[in-house]
Amino acid sequence: MWKDYSKGYLKHNRASGISVMTAAFISALLLSLLCSLFYNLWAYEVERVKADVGDWEGRLNGEISGEALERIQNYGNVERAVLREGPSEGQEEMVELYFKDKGSIFQDMPRIAELAGLSEKNVTCNYELLNLYLIRDPEDPALRWVFPFFLAVVLFACLSLVMVIHNAFAVTMNSRIRQFGIFSSIGATPGQIRICLLQEAFWLCALPIPAGNLLGVLFSMGIMKWTNVILADVERHLVLPFQYHPLILVLSILVSAVTVWISAWIPAWKMGRLTPLEAIKNTGELQLKRKRDSRILSCLFGIEGELAGNALKAQKKAMRTASISLTLSFLAFSFMMCFFAIMRISQRETYFEKYQDAWDIMAEVKDTEIDAFDESDALQTLTGVCGSVTYQKAAARRIVTETELSEEMRAAGGLKNASAEYVSHVPEGWLVNAPLVILDDDGFSEYCRQIGVKPRLDGAVILNQTQDARDPNFRERRRYPYLAGNRQTTVLRPAEAITPENGNRRESAAAEPEDSRERQTTEPAETADSRERQATESAGSMNTREDGTAELPVIAYTREAPVLREEYGTLDFYELVHFIPVSVWKEIKGRIGSQEENVWIRILAGDEVTLKELNGVEEEVSKLLGGRYDIEIENRIQDRMDNDNMIHGMTMILSVFCILLALIGIGNVFSYTFGFVWQRKREFARLLSVGMTLEGMKKVFCAEALAIAGRPVLTALPVNAAAVILFLKISYLDPMTFIREAPLMPIVAFILLIFGSVALAYFLGARKVMGSSLADSLRDDTMM
Repeated sequence: MWKDYSKGYLKHNRASGISVMTAAFISALLLSLLCSLFYNLWAYEVERVKADVGDWEGRLNGEISGEALERIQNYGNVERAVLREGPSEGQEEMVELYFKDKGSIFQDMPRIAELAGLSEKNVTCNYELLNLYLIRDPEDPALRWVFPFFLAVVLFACLSLVMVIHNAFAVTMNSRIRQFGIFSSIGATPGQIRICLLQEAFWLCALPIPAGNLLGVLFSMGIMKWTNVILADVERHLVLPFQYHPLILVLSILVSAVTVWISAWIPAWKMGRLTPLEAIKNTGELQLKRKRDSRILSCLFGIEGELAGNALKAQKKAMRTASISLTLSFLAFSFMMCFFAIMRISQRETYFEKYQDAWDIMAEVKDTEIDAFDESDALQTLTGVCGSVTYQKAAARRIVTETELSEEMRAAGGLKNASAEYVSHVPEGWLVNAPLVILDDDGFSEYCRQIGVKPRLDGAVILNQTQDARDPNFRERRRYPYLAGNRQTTVLRPAEAITPENGNRRESAAAEPEDSRERQTTEPAETADSRERQATESAGSMNTREDGTAELPVIAYTREAPVLREEYGTLDFYELVHFIPVSVWKEIKGRIGSQEENVWIRILAGDEVTLKELNGVEEEVSKLLGGRYDIEIENRIQDRMDNDNMIHGMTMILSVFCILLALIGIGNVFSYTFGFVWQRKREFARLLSVGMTLEGMKKVFCAEALAIAGRPVLTALPVNAAAVILFLKISYLDPMTFIREAPLMPIVAFILLIFGSVALAYFLGARKVMGSSLADSLRDDTMM
């Protein structure tokens, strides 16, 4: 009997069956697509981190004996321990650890370090990789909230898709409570009713759910290939290979099946709580527990707006997932578009336009010292090269006394408020970082001509400029002279010569020869003047002294840096940058040391150069240096194109994600509008019987559609505006610059997508309500 009833019901109520099948198919498709895309992006991010940082989970740095290594390998939670040499010669060895249970890594690493005879300072964890496994250290200073946020959004989206299936069944089956009440009155048990509903659910969803899941996998594969095509010209460590885990398919089908089972079981559960008489009296119409005025809709649409507001309040629970999905999707899309617009403008102003005339080609020569690099002259003769500079950076320090500081510097507080991370207090004054930029001789001579001094190769040019650390505007931070500029020599020390830990022990020997020049605050004026004259007389001579310091003549104090792609004083506002020629570096290298491992080459190729011309210069540089050195070359125009393509690709990927969220909300709207037809036929039949016209019914539907589509937009716009204002304030970007380039068209298109989809759903649902006759609507006890 129940089998015949189910078949007969589905045969005579095809519209209801098609509505449920469509909802199940779309939900299964989007659920499979969303999970597959998220898994692929997660797997790509894991591989990227492994390629950039390494696949190790914990690391110990320091000298580790064979016995200690054996103890580490025997630790219960350690899966594997690999002993590796330091990344460069002279650096200490390390042990990379892999764990069985990654969740306890932060408790195990200090214990393992203790077993190896090391302290916690020797412990390093791969936070970026562990974060992708949802393992978080509370003491990690980085926020790393992006991945958990996206995971939370995906989980919410999956819940919304589950609700699409549930709502489709709930609207259809709850409306049949009266029918099942009649069956119950003639002896049907809740178990028999449950079997009937489960049979119908099985026949309706046996094909749509597996088909939707498989089609979602195919769509995911297509999106990944399409993404690789978009990013084909962008230099990446890895491509985006399509990956799929069978558990995703099993989980998607299982979640859909469980949702269908629960949705079909709920009406039988409700029947168990109702008497047959209560079930027969149930009309399935909308019930509003407490009426409230809908002032906005009433002002816009009159009494029809009031009716629409009450209907929406009665269906508030059913429409909750649709409203949240639409709000979240629009908020995510508008936020993403504005964020990328701000990032694109900021990159252009702070990097591409700022250094547009500073470089065309940048070559990084690995593991090379500038004094051993002999190709600087040959680079100048390459076809298309208008000028080049070879340079390397090194670390050094020097003592700055109070009397050396400029008036502006002293007025700003001098070095008293400087962080101990960058400035160390010593008896003679302050020990500050004095980074060295070592230019090839021709490049240094050109720099001297640039600042208007006679070229010399026996001294240093000091960048006499500092930034106001109190000024938060990093784009146009206040700058003023660092030193008064009356010293004719500068004394450089090794970067490790004096530190806060060993200062009292080593500073006396290191600073003693400099007392004759710099220690003026407690001496008579005559003595200070005589030492000033002595320093002036020694200008022009370069000395490497027995105390491990190097005394150089100061060629000039300047506030103009050479034309390089470098920024100074962005982190350490108190650094005193020295530019020296390679000839000087050869003399002081043995004392100062601490140069970086790589040499940089800045090449200019002329005004209004094209990408083709730069590619030709890049090829010439590769031919000249590629045979002898390990080099990496950057092309300014190609670099900007890659950056634009990367942002475009990221925007497209996240746009697809946001559109999926919007489709989830729209799917809920369609499920609701298709299901509310029967529920509201009696309601509109009564309204028609008391004089409401078809035009009035249309106004009710328009008011409801406007409220459903407009509420997410009106909710998200203020939040997005506040976020944009915050970003503009943090980035110190001119609001008018952003307004001129604001992504209005994509945002408006997304709003139109929401309004158009909701309008279409209501049009299809309203057409069925308005197409039914008054008499049929009042006496109809069937579904549709």
